[in-house]
Amino acid sequence: MQAAIAELSFEAALEELEALVAKLESGQASLEDSISLYERGALLKAHCEDRLKRAQMRVDQIVESPQGVSLEAARIG
Repeated sequence: MQAAIAELSFEAALEELEALVAKLESGQASLEDSISLYERGALLKAHCEDRLKRAQMRVDQIVESPQGVSLEAARIG
């Protein structure tokens, strides 16, 4: 059974997305299957982009201070 996308790590979502792309590119899926794969792929892509955006926001919280690098509290839901 396919995992709920929101529960997937970035790496797991990207791996599944790559597998979907390979399956679509092979041309072996029926039209209906291709549409379903494309829909899930679009959701996986959005999930990966969101994970990357959140990671970037966390990295952006790293600030140079006189004492060196510090991590400001990031409140990312």
